[in-house]
Amino acid sequence: MNCPFCGHEESRVIDSRESPDGVRRRRECARCELRFTTYERVHTMPLLVAKSDGRTEPFSRDKLEGSLRIACAKRPLEVGAISKMVTDIENELHKLTKAEVESRVIGEMTMERLRSLDRVAYIRFASVYRDFQDEDEFEKAIASLRDGQEEDEDEKSQLPLIPDDVPRLANRGRKGRRTRVKK
Repeated sequence: MNCPFCGHEESRVIDSRESPDGVRRRRECARCELRFTTYERVHTMPLLVAKSDGRTEPFSRDKLEGSLRIACAKRPLEVGAISKMVTDIENELHKLTKAEVESRVIGEMTMERLRSLDRVAYIRFASVYRDFQDEDEFEKAIASLRDGQEEDEDEKSQLPLIPDDVPRLANRGRKGRRTRVKK
């Protein structure tokens, strides 16, 4: 491993940790003594994707991530949520221990995760993946989301974070003091 600072070939490993997609190693250069981080991923068999038209092509992590970025454009997602989803899908595909996976399987895995991550992104992705032809198909997809959402809300009925009888504080006004909000 060449040092990124001075190019020297010798370094020693100071710390190793498991990460979601491999091993993270902290290294120190033998010459300049500066530290740097490397990530190692296990090289697995190349995964092939069987397309619906009969073609076969190698799995492309970048292609999946690009389509997710389009579906999630301008949505309030956590930083790294898309990359994590792609990594999860790729890991799950490798766990199937098949050399060739149907594109349908990847699409369904993606939609399942998008449904729980962001419902608008789910509809955007589904409209392209399922090739919606008219607004009736959109309405059916939205209705299925609402049906699933109502079930989730019934199962997860929660108490409010702040009960109504607790006085609430308004934003800081002049001089940085908090004031009580009157009901």
